[in-house]
Amino acid sequence: MSSLPNHLQKYVVEQNYEKYTPLDQAVWRYVLRQLSDFLGKHAHPSYLVGLKKTSIEIEEIPRIENISQSLEKFGWQAVPVSGFIPPAAFMELQSLSILPIASDMRSIDHLQYTAAPDIVHEAAGHAPFLADVEYANYLKQYAQVAKKAILSKYDLQQYEAIRELSDIKANPTSNIEQIQASEDKLKKITEAIGFTSEAAELGRMNWWTAEYGLIGDINSPKIFGAGLLSSVGESKLCLSDKVKKIPLTLDCVYQTYDITEKQPQLYVAKNFTDLGKVLNDLSETMAYKLGGKKGLDKAIQAETINTVEFENHLQISGLVKKYLTAADGSIAYLQFQGPTQISFKDAEVTSHGSKYHAEGYGTPLGAIKNFNLASLKLNEAMTLTYESGLQIEGTLKKVLNISEKAVILTFEGATCEYQGEKLFLPAWGLYDIVLAQQVVSVFGGPADRAAYGEVDDFVASRVPALQYNDDQKKIFGFYEKVRALRANKKSTQQDLNELFLKISQAASKEWLLFVELVELGLKRNYDLGLLKLIEYHLGSLIKKDVSIQEVIEEGLRLAHAKY
Repeated sequence: MSSLPNHLQKYVVEQNYEKYTPLDQAVWRYVLRQLSDFLGKHAHPSYLVGLKKTSIEIEEIPRIENISQSLEKFGWQAVPVSGFIPPAAFMELQSLSILPIASDMRSIDHLQYTAAPDIVHEAAGHAPFLADVEYANYLKQYAQVAKKAILSKYDLQQYEAIRELSDIKANPTSNIEQIQASEDKLKKITEAIGFTSEAAELGRMNWWTAEYGLIGDINSPKIFGAGLLSSVGESKLCLSDKVKKIPLTLDCVYQTYDITEKQPQLYVAKNFTDLGKVLNDLSETMAYKLGGKKGLDKAIQAETINTVEFENHLQISGLVKKYLTAADGSIAYLQFQGPTQISFKDAEVTSHGSKYHAEGYGTPLGAIKNFNLASLKLNEAMTLTYESGLQIEGTLKKVLNISEKAVILTFEGATCEYQGEKLFLPAWGLYDIVLAQQVVSVFGGPADRAAYGEVDDFVASRVPALQYNDDQKKIFGFYEKVRALRANKKSTQQDLNELFLKISQAASKEWLLFVELVELGLKRNYDLGLLKLIEYHLGSLIKKDVSIQEVIEEGLRLAHAKY
């Protein structure tokens, strides 16, 4: 999608539909059959309606371009991404009415729950609710607030560790040692975090609502969170007494979670309007609304690129290093470290980008004594004395009037001093100061992201492509034959019997193949003796591996119930 900003383009991938194996298609079909059956009764009513409206079908993995075309009817689009992308990027895409869909497919070992986002989670979980106008509007509202959140450097480190762990757990070739090492790494990083950033709080709210939210009566809630909607196992567990149900309030942002494990408690919203109320409560605590010293303190603590906005719509973006205060508590001076950008209403001011202010930037704030902008003369030495006591001496070289109230003054040979501290010296070159008095907002990221250039951001990782050996490819061939048998209305019981014998000899442990054979036989009303023989084989598999008992029994239950 060429219209996306560059910093979001890096997360978009090709779906590459040919990468899906016949086993992937069978897993998709199994999961969607189970979910549609259970969620038809237990999901919010908008869910099944949304599935139909977004071109998501049970029989095969959807093409994301087709989902996108369907979503355009509701003012949305979809793009394919690889696995777990940063919450900040996910939210920014949603603020642009774009749903990122993880194009990867879970393995058969993770049918009921997967630690990593996949196309089941994103397509069958998130996409259907975009057809609900009220909920879609809430998501856009949430995304706009999330874009303003201040992200800490610790969030970056934690995200990378979570991404690594989710990928390792989802990879069927991972061993216990690799998983343990990744878990230990995440635990160490998490324990080192001494505070919760705004981005982390927004991430928690998203987790307990859009990902793992329940809605309605707390005694008999419905499911609407995509993480629950896409998990056969957790969608059933979440409604049981084993999972604590809590009314949704702002307190949800103080509840941590483990993305790789099932959740021991969930929050219940009264309705979609309730989500907006809690979001508004959270936004009132954020730096973009607080401004002032509280907002600056959050930015300094985060140690990331943030934007400070003034009453005249001038903005300074960079790493906020410190601020100095006057006797009355007002902010007298702001200091930024490293590349800094000056903008006006989110557009970079010409010649005041991060390359020009590459070594940092500082400016006084507040009222200037006996100051008259109209009387200023270029190339004239002058002294500016602020009400705070801060003083600037130098030769005025330029007055940049961006608007009536937004002005930048440039001095040559300037000295800036406050309470004995030298804040600027002539040897440092030209001294540019903004005329502003109050910090009305502080928010995450540069004001003009495209113009600012690269920032310390999340890495756009890719889920490694799986390599298959000849034995695995042979098994895929059997899945393809079952699929072809189901599609061929002229196939006979003899065809199914012959295929059963071949699979029994060459792929006897592939339980999903046998479940599909039973389902096909029931659908075609084939001889029950043959089907009982197949089910007997499935019973022998359960005796050898009890971990697959539930998925086999659920597959058979649904096949018998439907046919």
